[in-house]
Amino acid sequence: MGLKLGKRSAIYDKRTIKFASILSKKLPDVPSDYNFDIKYPGCDTPMYLNDRLGDCVIAGRAHNLRRFELIEQQKVITIKDSDVKKEYFKESGGKDSGLNMLSSLKMWRKGWKLNGKIYTIDAFAQVMPTDSLDIKNCIYLLNGCYTGVALPISAQKQVGKIWTITSGPDAILGSWGGHCIYLVAYNIEGPICITWGAYQSMTWEWFAKYCDEAFGIVDNSDKWLKKPGIDVLKLEEYLKEIAT
Repeated sequence: MGLKLGKRSAIYDKRTIKFASILSKKLPDVPSDYNFDIKYPGCDTPMYLNDRLGDCVIAGRAHNLRRFELIEQQKVITIKDSDVKKEYFKESGGKDSGLNMLSSLKMWRKGWKLNGKIYTIDAFAQVMPTDSLDIKNCIYLLNGCYTGVALPISAQKQVGKIWTITSGPDAILGSWGGHCIYLVAYNIEGPICITWGAYQSMTWEWFAKYCDEAFGIVDNSDKWLKKPGIDVLKLEEYLKEIAT
Protein backbone atom coordinates (compact mmCIF):
# COMPACT_ATOMS: atom_id res chain seq x y z
CA MET A 1 0.00 0.00 0.00
CA GLY A 2 1.35 3.42 -0.94
CA LEU A 3 1.63 6.28 1.50
CA LYS A 4 1.32 9.74 -0.01
CA LEU A 5 1.79 13.01 1.88
CA GLY A 6 0.59 16.34 0.45
CA LYS A 7 0.65 19.06 3.10
CA ARG A 8 2.63 22.07 2.04
CA SER A 9 4.79 23.95 4.55
CA ALA A 10 2.82 25.62 7.30
CA ILE A 11 2.10 29.31 6.86
CA TYR A 12 0.98 31.59 9.65
CA ASP A 13 -1.38 34.52 9.71
CA LYS A 14 -1.34 36.69 12.82
CA ARG A 15 -5.08 37.25 12.37
CA THR A 16 -5.84 33.56 12.95
CA ILE A 17 -7.94 33.16 16.09
CA LYS A 18 -6.23 31.37 18.99
CA PHE A 19 -8.25 28.44 20.29
CA ALA A 20 -7.48 29.16 23.95
CA SER A 21 -8.84 32.70 23.55
CA ILE A 22 -12.35 31.55 22.62
CA LEU A 23 -12.80 28.97 25.37
CA SER A 24 -15.42 29.73 27.99
CA LYS A 25 -14.18 30.59 31.47
CA LYS A 26 -16.08 27.61 32.82
CA LEU A 27 -15.23 24.44 30.90
CA PRO A 28 -16.56 20.92 31.30
CA ASP A 29 -14.10 18.48 32.84
CA VAL A 30 -11.88 16.91 30.20
CA PRO A 31 -11.55 13.14 30.67
CA SER A 32 -8.12 11.52 30.84
CA ASP A 33 -8.91 9.57 27.68
CA TYR A 34 -11.51 10.12 24.99
CA ASN A 35 -12.37 8.57 21.64
CA PHE A 36 -15.03 10.16 19.45
CA ASP A 37 -15.43 7.07 17.29
CA ILE A 38 -16.16 4.92 20.32
CA LYS A 39 -18.59 7.39 21.84
CA TYR A 40 -20.31 8.03 18.50
CA PRO A 41 -19.88 4.86 16.41
CA GLY A 42 -20.72 4.73 12.75
CA CYS A 43 -17.96 6.47 10.82
CA ASP A 44 -15.35 4.39 9.05
CA THR A 45 -11.89 5.55 7.93
CA PRO A 46 -11.67 5.60 4.11
CA MET A 47 -8.32 6.07 2.40
CA TYR A 48 -9.78 8.76 0.10
CA LEU A 49 -7.09 8.08 -2.54
CA ASN A 50 -4.26 9.20 -0.23
CA ASP A 51 -2.33 6.13 -1.33
CA ARG A 52 -2.22 7.56 -4.85
CA LEU A 53 -2.65 11.32 -4.47
CA GLY A 54 -1.27 13.94 -2.11
CA ASP A 55 -4.81 14.88 -1.09
CA CYS A 56 -4.40 14.44 2.68
CA VAL A 57 -5.62 17.99 3.43
CA ILE A 58 -9.01 17.28 1.84
CA ALA A 59 -9.08 13.69 3.12
CA GLY A 60 -8.63 15.03 6.65
CA ARG A 61 -11.44 17.51 6.03
CA ALA A 62 -13.71 14.69 4.86
CA HIS A 63 -13.09 12.64 8.02
CA ASN A 64 -13.75 15.73 10.12
CA LEU A 65 -16.92 16.73 8.29
CA ARG A 66 -18.46 13.28 8.49
CA ARG A 67 -18.10 13.35 12.27
CA PHE A 68 -19.56 16.85 12.51
CA GLU A 69 -22.58 15.70 10.55
CA LEU A 70 -22.92 12.48 12.55
CA ILE A 71 -23.54 14.71 15.58
CA GLU A 72 -25.72 17.21 13.73
CA GLN A 73 -27.75 14.92 11.46
CA GLN A 74 -27.39 11.75 13.55
CA LYS A 75 -26.32 9.87 10.45
CA VAL A 76 -23.12 9.24 8.51
CA ILE A 77 -23.03 11.25 5.30
CA THR A 78 -21.50 9.82 2.16
CA ILE A 79 -18.29 11.40 0.88
CA LYS A 80 -16.86 9.54 -2.10
CA ASP A 81 -13.29 9.34 -3.37
CA SER A 82 -14.41 11.37 -6.37
CA ASP A 83 -15.68 14.15 -4.07
CA VAL A 84 -12.32 14.41 -2.33
CA LYS A 85 -10.42 14.27 -5.62
CA LYS A 86 -12.60 16.95 -7.21
CA GLU A 87 -12.14 19.39 -4.32
CA TYR A 88 -8.41 18.65 -4.10
CA PHE A 89 -7.79 19.45 -7.75
CA LYS A 90 -10.09 22.46 -7.56
CA GLU A 91 -7.96 23.96 -4.78
CA SER A 92 -4.61 22.86 -6.24
CA GLY A 93 -5.34 24.18 -9.70
CA GLY A 94 -5.53 20.70 -11.21
CA LYS A 95 -2.08 19.59 -10.04
CA ASP A 96 -1.15 16.85 -7.59
CA SER A 97 1.01 19.32 -5.71
CA GLY A 98 -0.44 19.21 -2.20
CA LEU A 99 -2.27 21.98 -0.36
CA ASN A 100 -1.71 24.52 2.36
CA MET A 101 -3.97 23.82 5.34
CA LEU A 102 -4.68 27.43 6.25
CA SER A 103 -5.66 28.35 2.70
CA SER A 104 -7.82 25.24 2.45
CA LEU A 105 -9.59 26.10 5.70
CA LYS A 106 -10.51 29.48 4.26
CA MET A 107 -11.98 27.67 1.25
CA TRP A 108 -13.97 25.40 3.56
CA ARG A 109 -15.51 28.44 5.25
CA LYS A 110 -16.83 29.46 1.83
CA GLY A 111 -18.42 26.05 1.39
CA TRP A 112 -17.85 22.52 0.10
CA LYS A 113 -20.62 21.27 -2.20
CA LEU A 114 -21.41 17.59 -1.66
CA ASN A 115 -24.43 15.65 -2.90
CA GLY A 116 -26.24 18.86 -3.78
CA LYS A 117 -25.67 20.45 -0.37
CA ILE A 118 -23.13 23.08 0.65
CA TYR A 119 -21.27 22.40 3.90
CA THR A 120 -19.60 25.33 5.62
CA ILE A 121 -17.86 25.97 8.92
CA ASP A 122 -18.30 29.03 11.13
CA ALA A 123 -14.68 29.46 12.16
CA PHE A 124 -11.35 27.83 12.82
CA ALA A 125 -8.84 28.55 15.55
CA GLN A 126 -5.16 27.79 16.00
CA VAL A 127 -4.37 25.21 18.67
CA MET A 128 -1.02 25.11 20.49
CA PRO A 129 0.66 21.79 19.55
CA THR A 130 2.93 21.76 22.58
CA ASP A 131 0.02 22.20 25.01
CA SER A 132 -1.52 18.76 25.52
CA LEU A 133 -4.47 20.24 27.44
CA ASP A 134 -5.21 22.54 24.49
CA ILE A 135 -5.22 19.51 22.18
CA LYS A 136 -7.43 17.50 24.56
CA ASN A 137 -9.90 20.38 24.86
CA CYS A 138 -10.04 20.66 21.09
CA ILE A 139 -10.69 16.96 20.52
CA TYR A 140 -13.21 16.68 23.36
CA LEU A 141 -15.12 19.90 22.73
CA LEU A 142 -14.93 20.18 18.95
CA ASN A 143 -15.05 16.49 18.05
CA GLY A 144 -11.50 16.39 16.72
CA CYS A 145 -8.45 18.43 15.79
CA TYR A 146 -7.42 19.18 12.20
CA THR A 147 -3.67 18.80 12.29
CA GLY A 148 -0.52 19.09 10.21
CA VAL A 149 2.72 17.27 10.95
CA ALA A 150 6.23 17.57 9.53
CA LEU A 151 6.95 13.85 9.37
CA PRO A 152 10.42 12.42 9.89
CA ILE A 153 11.58 9.44 7.83
CA SER A 154 11.53 7.38 11.02
CA ALA A 155 7.71 7.60 11.01
CA GLN A 156 7.57 5.34 7.94
CA LYS A 157 8.54 2.23 9.89
CA GLN A 158 6.14 3.12 12.71
CA VAL A 159 2.99 3.36 10.59
CA GLY A 160 0.40 1.07 12.14
CA LYS A 161 2.34 1.02 15.41
CA ILE A 162 3.06 4.11 17.54
CA TRP A 163 4.88 7.19 16.34
CA THR A 164 7.63 7.72 18.90
CA ILE A 165 10.72 9.89 18.95
CA THR A 166 13.88 8.25 17.65
CA SER A 167 17.38 9.61 17.03
CA GLY A 168 19.70 10.05 14.06
CA PRO A 169 19.21 11.61 10.62
CA ASP A 170 15.90 9.79 10.05
CA ALA A 171 14.43 11.67 13.03
CA ILE A 172 14.95 15.14 11.51
CA LEU A 173 11.81 17.26 11.49
CA GLY A 174 10.15 17.10 8.08
CA SER A 175 12.73 14.77 6.54
CA TRP A 176 9.89 12.70 5.05
CA GLY A 177 7.52 15.60 4.38
CA GLY A 178 4.35 17.40 5.44
CA HIS A 179 1.13 15.51 6.11
CA CYS A 180 -2.40 16.35 7.27
CA ILE A 181 -4.00 14.10 9.88
CA TYR A 182 -7.25 14.29 11.81
CA LEU A 183 -7.02 13.71 15.56
CA VAL A 184 -10.11 11.87 16.71
CA ALA A 185 -9.03 10.59 20.14
CA TYR A 186 -6.42 10.74 22.89
CA ASN A 187 -5.28 8.78 25.91
CA ILE A 188 -2.55 9.04 28.53
CA GLU A 189 0.07 7.99 25.98
CA GLY A 190 -0.87 10.51 23.31
CA PRO A 191 -3.25 11.51 20.49
CA ILE A 192 -4.78 9.09 17.98
CA CYS A 193 -5.40 10.20 14.42
CA ILE A 194 -7.02 8.96 11.25
CA THR A 195 -4.69 8.77 8.27
CA TRP A 196 -4.17 6.49 5.26
CA GLY A 197 -7.43 4.69 5.94
CA ALA A 198 -6.61 3.67 9.51
CA TYR A 199 -6.03 4.83 13.07
CA GLN A 200 -2.50 5.87 14.01
CA SER A 201 -1.29 6.38 17.58
CA MET A 202 1.55 8.64 18.72
CA THR A 203 3.11 9.80 21.96
CA TRP A 204 2.54 13.28 23.35
CA GLU A 205 6.31 13.93 23.09
CA TRP A 206 6.34 12.93 19.43
CA PHE A 207 3.33 15.11 18.68
CA ALA A 208 4.83 18.17 20.39
CA LYS A 209 8.01 17.79 18.32
CA TYR A 210 6.56 17.06 14.88
CA CYS A 211 3.22 18.88 14.79
CA ASP A 212 3.73 22.22 13.02
CA GLU A 213 0.08 23.35 12.85
CA ALA A 214 -3.21 22.39 14.45
CA PHE A 215 -6.71 23.83 14.23
CA GLY A 216 -9.94 23.53 16.13
CA ILE A 217 -12.94 23.91 13.85
CA VAL A 218 -16.22 25.43 15.03
CA ASP A 219 -18.82 23.85 12.78
CA ASN A 220 -21.86 25.65 14.16
CA SER A 221 -21.43 28.37 16.79
CA ASP A 222 -25.16 28.49 17.61
CA LYS A 223 -25.00 25.19 19.47
CA TRP A 224 -22.55 26.75 21.97
CA LEU A 225 -24.84 29.59 23.04
CA LYS A 226 -26.41 27.66 25.91
CA LYS A 227 -23.66 25.31 27.00
CA PRO A 228 -20.07 25.68 28.24
CA GLY A 229 -17.15 25.33 25.89
CA ILE A 230 -16.91 28.03 23.24
CA ASP A 231 -17.40 31.73 24.02
CA VAL A 232 -19.53 32.61 20.99
CA LEU A 233 -19.64 36.36 21.69
CA LYS A 234 -15.87 36.54 21.83
CA LEU A 235 -15.59 34.41 18.71
CA GLU A 236 -17.93 36.73 16.83
CA GLU A 237 -15.88 39.74 17.95
CA TYR A 238 -12.72 38.16 16.55
CA LEU A 239 -14.44 37.31 13.28
CA LYS A 240 -15.59 40.93 12.91
CA GLU A 241 -12.03 42.15 13.51
CA ILE A 242 -10.68 39.80 10.88
CA ALA A 243 -13.28 40.93 8.35
CA THR A 244 -12.42 44.60 8.76
